[in-house]
Amino acid sequence: MKLEDFGYNKEIEKLRVDTNLKDFEVGRIIVQHKEKYIVKTERGDFDAEITGNLRYSANGPEDFPAVGDWVALVIYDAYISIIHKIIPRVSVISRQAIGKHGDIQVIAANVDFAFIVQAIDRDFSINRIERYLTICNSSEIKPIIILNKIDLIADIELQQLVTTVQKRIKHIPLVCLSNTSKKGLKKLEAYLFKGKTYCFLGSSGVGKSSLINNLIGNNVMATREINERIHRGKHTTTHRELLVTEKGIFIDNPGMREIGITSSTDGITDSYNEIFSLAKQCKFSNCKHIDEIGCAVLKALNSDKLNLSSYQNYLKMEKEKEHFELTVSEKRKKDKKFGKMIKNIKKRNKY
Repeated sequence: MKLEDFGYNKEIEKLRVDTNLKDFEVGRIIVQHKEKYIVKTERGDFDAEITGNLRYSANGPEDFPAVGDWVALVIYDAYISIIHKIIPRVSVISRQAIGKHGDIQVIAANVDFAFIVQAIDRDFSINRIERYLTICNSSEIKPIIILNKIDLIADIELQQLVTTVQKRIKHIPLVCLSNTSKKGLKKLEAYLFKGKTYCFLGSSGVGKSSLINNLIGNNVMATREINERIHRGKHTTTHRELLVTEKGIFIDNPGMREIGITSSTDGITDSYNEIFSLAKQCKFSNCKHIDEIGCAVLKALNSDKLNLSSYQNYLKMEKEKEHFELTVSEKRKKDKKFGKMIKNIKKRNKY
């Protein structure tokens, strides 16, 4: 298997050369278990660990290898390989790390397309779709919305749901399908290209693993039965994994209920371009669109030209972004003070 078969291209090669990593083997992270990894190379798959220097120089979790990363490594034998550097990422899907203020968790790296999978049952949320769109737009990843389990509702209900989504989220491809009947699968396959990387995003039980199985044509991903009472699949995926197939490169993810926004200003702008276009007409350039005089956004909201739920979701994400940036700033100040203290202690110990 060649590097190109699992996503390598001229852009990544240039990044490898520019960062002086030509003398190392090249591999791609396909599985991550804390600080243990499985790396796919032209010579096969190898267990790998990172160097102490890479661990020491990391400023946070986002600086450690993640599924989808291209890495420079040394292979010693069939059992030992060491990752020395991460080749700079072309794109990244990330969110606020749960329970760790100011830290970023990388979901997947070097992704071309994101399949945002939503089941049409009681867990459906357009607000959540907008959040996924924001983290995709922040890294110029092409999103495709998938409405799954359409066999659970009547055609007229489905059409109403599609109209509601498209009225609020414009210019994003949308595919309706059923993993059970396989209806809509051909339409989704039109977006698949060999050598491109696709990340599957969605909550637990929406059918991501089953969808991958249907696309590949084999039951390679573990799935469990649907709960007949609530029509939801049971959560099966426990770790991120990259699969290389003839149809494309698929990254499966455990279900995500929390999608905390980081400092992805460009992502929010692209996801809410209607609000940002209106903001240009506001009386004040620093308008927050909350209660200011001469706010064009509020004017559009009051005249029902702007969706209320989308506006509220925008405000919530802007607040999260500002809080995250403030937390990062405070964390850096503390780290700087701590570094100075250590430096002073070392200096005193010399005398």
